Amino acid sequence: MKTVNVIIMEGALALSANASFAGDAEAGKTTFVGKVCAGCHGAAGATQIPDTPKLTGEDAASIKQALCDFKSGTRSSPAMNNMPSMLKDEGIDDIAAYICRQ
Repeated sequence: MKTVNVIIMEGALALSANASFAGDAEAGKTTFVGKVCAGCHGAAGATQIPDTPKLTGEDAASIKQALCDFKSGTRSSPAMNNMPSMLKDEGIDDIAAYICRQ
């Protein structure tokens, strides 16, 4: 029973994360397109380029974590290593808010 309760709580937290995420989706769209993210990931995060992750359907917390990890160097990818360094924390929040609504 404990396992079921934990799974339910984790699911509820994941669903509530997007509803209360503090980014500006419109600003995120502008940043996503303006910072060349859309060049690889597609205008709405639905890339057709092989080996490039599709971002549509991802939750805001996952997008934010990935961008923060690339920015800090915790996560590495030749294509992404320098991209998030162009973003302020607010820009990361905005992109996450935009992508999670796609």
